[in-house]
Amino acid sequence: MTAAHSPAKRLAFYATPVHECSYLPERHAVTLFADPHTPMNNAVYSELARFGFRRSGAYVYRPRCEGCEDCIAVRIPVGEFRPDRSQRRTWERNRDLQLTVRGAVFDEEHFELYKRYTRGRHPGGGMDSDSPTQYRQFLLSTWSDTRFVEFRKDGRLLAVAVVDCLDDGLSAMYTFYDPDETRRGLGVLAVLWQIAEARRLELPWVYLGYLIEACPKMSYKLRYHPLEGFVQGSWRRLP
Repeated sequence: MTAAHSPAKRLAFYATPVHECSYLPERHAVTLFADPHTPMNNAVYSELARFGFRRSGAYVYRPRCEGCEDCIAVRIPVGEFRPDRSQRRTWERNRDLQLTVRGAVFDEEHFELYKRYTRGRHPGGGMDSDSPTQYRQFLLSTWSDTRFVEFRKDGRLLAVAVVDCLDDGLSAMYTFYDPDETRRGLGVLAVLWQIAEARRLELPWVYLGYLIEACPKMSYKLRYHPLEGFVQGSWRRLP
């Protein structure tokens, strides 16, 4: 964000008050947001992603917690990625699914699956009581280049991957799936598809969001190799 002609350089950033950490018990957090009153576009978002930012609805943010650097933005170098045995099995296991890439619009079928997923995976965490308005505010925006990727079996919707298309890669914004189909590994499948799609589009990166090793729901990203993390202001290969 220091280049002379960088659009992001003109942005202001605001930090939230200290609040409870959503991932680590008994921790406190601070979140840095790009000025929500300044018009955002996909080019600026793409640039901010290269500095560890993520999208939630129309807002672009990253953690900025004093004395804590446990949240690490990570990305997969598409050209170097090689699936391990378990990932290859997941890919083969799901060859019977049909994929459709759709625009980012509210869809009642998607929303019903999302509610089933959050009630099964995040009970009591706030997400399991989402309304259509909350769903839209979380996943949709008017400025991002977003796709909803459907995974179906004989017409039945099993999973939806919400994917942001950036200038230099794909960003795995969120994935939700049928909680009764855990054996398929649909979350893994969604990431593998995004890697394959980025390779097809000749894009170098798949951005996976934040790795938090101490949080089981966020540590799964370590299963993808190689992996780069945005640490102390630059991207570095993680061990």
